[in-house]
Amino acid sequence: MVKKNYERIMEEIEKACERAGRKPEEVKLLAATKTRTPDEIREAYEAGVRLFGENRVQEAREKIPQLKDLEDAEWHMIGHLQTNKVKYAVGLFSCIETLDRKELVDELLKRMERKGVKKMDVLVEIKLSPEESKHGCPPENVEGLLTYTFQFPQLNVLGFMTVPPYLEDPEEVRPFFRELRRIRDKMEGIFSRKFPELSMGMSHDFTVAIEEGATIVRIGTALFGPRKY
Repeated sequence: MVKKNYERIMEEIEKACERAGRKPEEVKLLAATKTRTPDEIREAYEAGVRLFGENRVQEAREKIPQLKDLEDAEWHMIGHLQTNKVKYAVGLFSCIETLDRKELVDELLKRMERKGVKKMDVLVEIKLSPEESKHGCPPENVEGLLTYTFQFPQLNVLGFMTVPPYLEDPEEVRPFFRELRRIRDKMEGIFSRKFPELSMGMSHDFTVAIEEGATIVRIGTALFGPRKY
């Protein structure tokens, strides 16, 4: 089932790219593996997925070591990262997509030094949703957070990430994706540098996200089927 789903999603990515005048290879499918078993993850890997994302460090600590043999699999942290969990995250993930505050920058640097990790890719998570439950750096603080982070070449800022509110109609989510792209463009102007990655869009709205410039789409349910808790 996962293989069929994967093929269908890749087709939809292709069509969305066509509509937006983009190349399909500009978009990476990240399998969101929260609550998924190592067997399900293997199935996705066998179908062709190479990029995986976990929301919780505790869950990642249990699963990722069991999948060490998937040598070219890449793991991203896509959930809110508490400072007390950074010591584990540094050894598990190649990219933290949820950098949202200076304290997290400090803790990452401290733990990277202790573990001998020389470089870490990061995305700045921006809070565009009014929901209390959503995390991220407020848009007005993004410039300050970037200025602070750029002091430390160990952290490689590749771009931005957002989790918009869940709205039934994907068209209603479009303004959030557009806003993330607008902020990215503005920051490229301010800092005279490129931010190539925009991580946005999930199972029900990823095609709209691609039309608005997403380079990473985080897909769980559409790939694996309904979540089992």
